[in-house]
Amino acid sequence: MTTINASSLMALRNQILQQNQALQKAAASGPQSITDIAATAPTTGTQATTGTDFGATLKGVLDQVNGAQSKAEDLSVAYERGETTDIASVMLAREKASVGFQATLQVRNKLLSAYKDIMSMSV
Repeated sequence: MTTINASSLMALRNQILQQNQALQKAAASGPQSITDIAATAPTTGTQATTGTDFGATLKGVLDQVNGAQSKAEDLSVAYERGETTDIASVMLAREKASVGFQATLQVRNKLLSAYKDIMSMSV
């Protein structure tokens, strides 16, 4: 097992933030190929951050997941009432919400695991 120190933890945080920014830029610019996205992603975590707050980023992602779940619920209710007949869009929205929730749950689990590791380290 490798030990976790503050500098490696901060480098990992910076790398995650930079990858998140690259993904946000890719999503904002529309569909691209995988090679284009990979070319814009940073390869090392040693670059300085641009001042993005981790808490604000996390809150934004949680808001997006919540929005996807609300949209899926609204589409499901509209389908049940007979207002829409497009079952494919209803199922797609529900799956997007489910995948977003599962990804959020896995990130939460990893953060809790990292927190427990940090708290159990001797100083």
